[in-house]
Amino acid sequence: MATGGLPSPASADPVAQFLEIERTAVARAQCGEGSLPETGVQGEVPLADRNSGRSQQGYRCNLTLVGRYQGQGAGIVSPTYGHCSYTGSNWPMGFLSDHPGVQVLDASDPANPRLSTTLTEPAMQGGTWESLKVNHERGLLAATGVGIGYGAGYFSIYDISEDCAHPRLLNSGPGSQLTMPLPITTHEGGFSPDGRTYWAAGTLPPGLLHAIDVGDPSNPRVIWTGSTGLSNHGFGISPDGNRMYVSTLAGITVLDISAVQRRDPNPVVPHISQRFWLDGQFTQHTIPITKDGEPFILTVDEAGSGGVKIMDIADERDIRLVDTIKLEINLPENADRWAQSAQGEGLFGYDAHYCSVDRAEDPTTLACGWIQSGIRVFDIRDLRDVREIAYYNPPGQVGKKQQLVNSLHADTHPILMAPPLTGTIAVGRALLEGAISAGDLTSDREKLIGADLSADWCFSPPEFHGSQLWVSCMDNGFMVLDLNESVYPPR
Repeated sequence: MATGGLPSPASADPVAQFLEIERTAVARAQCGEGSLPETGVQGEVPLADRNSGRSQQGYRCNLTLVGRYQGQGAGIVSPTYGHCSYTGSNWPMGFLSDHPGVQVLDASDPANPRLSTTLTEPAMQGGTWESLKVNHERGLLAATGVGIGYGAGYFSIYDISEDCAHPRLLNSGPGSQLTMPLPITTHEGGFSPDGRTYWAAGTLPPGLLHAIDVGDPSNPRVIWTGSTGLSNHGFGISPDGNRMYVSTLAGITVLDISAVQRRDPNPVVPHISQRFWLDGQFTQHTIPITKDGEPFILTVDEAGSGGVKIMDIADERDIRLVDTIKLEINLPENADRWAQSAQGEGLFGYDAHYCSVDRAEDPTTLACGWIQSGIRVFDIRDLRDVREIAYYNPPGQVGKKQQLVNSLHADTHPILMAPPLTGTIAVGRALLEGAISAGDLTSDREKLIGADLSADWCFSPPEFHGSQLWVSCMDNGFMVLDLNESVYPPR
């Protein structure tokens, strides 16, 4: 059970809940035949493996590579629909790609994914960051132009229901052309479940949020703009479209968006509640699920080793922590190992980023892009006793920087190649506790300029296609991975 030491939700006071740091990792996966297991603690690419070249073989456990399209690397998120995947773009280095823009991949033969076409509208060439999303209900693909972390104005939406390998642009006017931008700021985005609203979220204070009516995709229009009061990030939306669970700096805010969902003439979006925590920073997104008819959300922390939190939202004004999913490398006692091994790879280390479930009602399995820890897969049938069942950490792509111009990792943007933020937070805690000394952080890899690509950055959510996971990592590009039948479906 991963709740080691957590106070009882019913009796803990808010201060104790805020300060609690989860210090237990989920049980390790039991690797079957054909695996190439990790050599360090759970989730780590050890310094010795990076220096020796061992990390260039990757690590796998109950999860096998079926096919790959590396191309010139991938952006942050790459959603899928039908037999197609859409590779996010990177700005400005993505312009140096042979195919600048969002790359459409046809994976009808999963062993041999191939490039079908490229989307080149301004929003798609301008860097899609975390805004490139699919709505399965209506068969729509959309994104905003983001650039390096933040953007404004540009929005493109496509029909993919008829031919997912050749998306058809629907809005040739507002938001798509340089002369007709939408009044939005953006970093992240996503659809309401019914596909009638695309929500754009900007991260800078005061946390601007915009509702774009795409009921008529040929004429998208902004119908509500407001502020969460804090910086916001990604979000999840309840199945009925009436609640939004917005990720903030280190927590979540619950919004009543029913007035927008109903299309009230002058919609009001009240704040219902919020919950914050010290264990993790920059909460990335939320996933609403139900278990035995009861509502829960999974929240993912992009930084601060917060892992994935499971929250009971039956009382949305009193959100209760049920469990926390962490790997061993995320525990405070391993802060020194984090710093030593991840420091040559830039701002992001061994943190969760984007996850998905095999189904929203009574899910059995959670799959996550865990940045330098690769793709991690968990059995979540019992939300209070989560265990890892598989992982695939793809081979480091040492020496391929010049080829991977669409990889934000390989591009070594100065903002992304600062000292590891999450590692800095973890190391700061450990230094204060006397667990490590400043001298322990020295290695030859500190002298590197930019990433050495000894481990990949896996940001995108792995999406379930039966027993397969379709996902992209920045350096390795799009991959089709197959879960061993001994672990999926879990039993």
